[in-house]
Amino acid sequence: MSDNFTLYDLKVEVVATEKPMVCSHKEGDSFLVVGENLIFSKDSHFSMYALSALLPMLPAKQRPLDKNDWMLSDSLIACPDRNCGALFKISRVAKREFSHAACTIEPIYKGDNADG
Repeated sequence: MSDNFTLYDLKVEVVATEKPMVCSHKEGDSFLVVGENLIFSKDSHFSMYALSALLPMLPAKQRPLDKNDWMLSDSLIACPDRNCGALFKISRVAKREFSHAACTIEPIYKGDNADG
């Protein structure tokens, strides 16, 4: 029996609005999420405050979701600074298989229901 599971690679990109950006964001700035890793381009930077607003969303956006789940359709996250006009767009860019055994030493849950 395979212990593989699927996650989506994500791209998080700064999107401008009509409201000015007052933080260090620049339209088009981005980073990738691959598995548990955040990948930044060589000379990029990203606000830790903005990242703190995004982090809770990323694991959920990586996982396959029901077509009616709001998490699938809602992909724009506001900058936590209420004076800043930046939005952060989370897009799925690829699908990747991972092995349970390569990610943890805990055994696969074999409870009485499939939801864990």
